[in-house]
Amino acid sequence: MSETNVVRWGVIGLGWFGEIHVDTLAGMPAVEVAAVCTRRPDRLAEVADRYGVPARYTDYREILADGRVDAVSITTHIHDHREIAVAALEAGKHVFLEKPMGPNKEDCDRIVEAARHSRGIFMVGHICRFDPRVALAKEAIDQGRVGKIFSMHARRNLSAAIGEANLDKISALMGDGIHDADLMLWFAQARPVSVYCQQVHPGPCRYPDAAWAMIRLDNDAVMVVESIWRLPNTTPYQIDARMEIIGSEGAIYVNCGEAGLEIHDQKGITLPDTMYWPQVFGNRFGILRSELRYFTDCVAEGRRPDRITPEESRMVVELINAAEESSRTGKVVEITKDK
Repeated sequence: MSETNVVRWGVIGLGWFGEIHVDTLAGMPAVEVAAVCTRRPDRLAEVADRYGVPARYTDYREILADGRVDAVSITTHIHDHREIAVAALEAGKHVFLEKPMGPNKEDCDRIVEAARHSRGIFMVGHICRFDPRVALAKEAIDQGRVGKIFSMHARRNLSAAIGEANLDKISALMGDGIHDADLMLWFAQARPVSVYCQQVHPGPCRYPDAAWAMIRLDNDAVMVVESIWRLPNTTPYQIDARMEIIGSEGAIYVNCGEAGLEIHDQKGITLPDTMYWPQVFGNRFGILRSELRYFTDCVAEGRRPDRITPEESRMVVELINAAEESSRTGKVVEITKDK
């Protein structure tokens, strides 16, 4: 860190979400966006010029060698996560890695091992754990207000247009179902022991558009993950995200799809994002900012993040891998506990 206690960030990967990271970090106190990196020189210049970022790299190794950079966001393709995250941790950088941690357990194992031996602080960006609606549900569960959880169901569904923009890179189950799988494991404080999953593939892209997965946990609870990226493109909302948690003493219903705002104009009805990373009068607010603030504070104070651990991030990737295997084979897949 700098002598002024400003955390100097670098952002690796300048796609749509990488730029949102830059925009969010640029508006945060005690943060300096010191460097950005992408393989595309034109995109690099575009983003760096827009935000006045001094250091610009087309090779991630160069940003990791820059001693002026304390922490990095990694917002690249999932299949690049292992190589870049391990190199960043070995370089001693503090690493904020966007979810999913990796495409498979083997990649995750390597990242977790690197994090254990690094002087840098590491966290995977499971943004939904920072949603105040979800966090209040977790607090109520931890207070025992619904008793012992025995059933959970979540859906997180998007339009076909969003699906077709992303389904050549990642499946709906890995891209969005992983959010709810992670949250339900967090709520139940349990491990998955088996999963049965079906995916369907109505669209033209590489990965399936839709999935339903039923998971048995080691506390005898069951949970269902529904993730569909094939809603009509006329759908006015950006996401239909809802969750039901039923326990022996009560139930909780979380609606993360409600924007609280409808705009009716000549183009129809839209429900803009008001929670995750909205721009209000040119400034970026929302849950992503809270998540990045939390990690920045961990870096500044020298403490390991406990809102989400590397082992939890790895476990949910393993669960999604098992669900995908179940979909391929048509069989229930057992998930063995690591020794």
